[in-house]
Amino acid sequence: MSVLVGPQTKLLVQGITGKEGTFHTLRNRAYGTNVVAGVTPRKGGQDVEGIPVFDTVAEAVSATGANTSAIFVGPRFAGDAILEAADGGIDVVACITEGIPTRDMAEVHSYLRGTATTLVGPNCPGVITPGVANVGIIPGEVCTPGRVGFVSRSGTLVYQIVYELTSKGIGQSTCIGMGGDPVHGIGFIESLALFESDPDTDLMIMTGEIGGDDEERAAAYIAERVSKPVVAYIAGFEAPPGKRMGHAGAIVTGSSGTATAKTEALEAAGVQVARTPSQVAELVADRLGG
Repeated sequence: MSVLVGPQTKLLVQGITGKEGTFHTLRNRAYGTNVVAGVTPRKGGQDVEGIPVFDTVAEAVSATGANTSAIFVGPRFAGDAILEAADGGIDVVACITEGIPTRDMAEVHSYLRGTATTLVGPNCPGVITPGVANVGIIPGEVCTPGRVGFVSRSGTLVYQIVYELTSKGIGQSTCIGMGGDPVHGIGFIESLALFESDPDTDLMIMTGEIGGDDEERAAAYIAERVSKPVVAYIAGFEAPPGKRMGHAGAIVTGSSGTATAKTEALEAAGVQVARTPSQVAELVADRLGG
């Protein structure tokens, strides 16, 4: 079993005919993902190396049964692309696009509450169930199938920590790059809930960063609702207050949102928190008895 993407995934790519869309679509297909369609307005009837292109998501879903979307559309139009995917009946949408205006995402977030669509991102690397399906830009070659669920605000930390897990022979059930924008789709709590109910996930990893209160809220959720072990890492111990660090959501105001405050909240909930990214794999190996 897996979460969000797996053998059931039928992927369509919005923005498939663009440079990034084409490149990552073909990588996802080469990985083994069932890529069934692409969508680019006014280019319906064409194909990308045998993958049919449609003008709209609705047409693509009707013709192919697509249930998952990866979005490689410019920030000006990405919000509308997410809404189109939801209206088209897509179950899981991974929006890779960065730089989407916060106001656009606030409107998208409000709209999605009335749908059955799960949004991953934006400004994220996507989701991978190793050996089965890759939706987005996570390098599949560093992943290996296993029983550790992983959710991260940072895409690059996904790559680094997964590589170190794999190097220690520790496989992953599903890896979720949730993205670092202040307004986003699936978060820590929703991801942890999926892994908690997944019989093929034995342990969870969450990697966060300064800014916002996602990690503190996750700590409260873990204390009340999570029975499986959790290992965490928080980036930004050396970040100066009031200065944005990378992601739009990574900013510390006063004592709120600091790496120290987040770590203390997680440790109070029984979570082991690594002090460096490399230490994450070591803590997981110890927890698993490896």
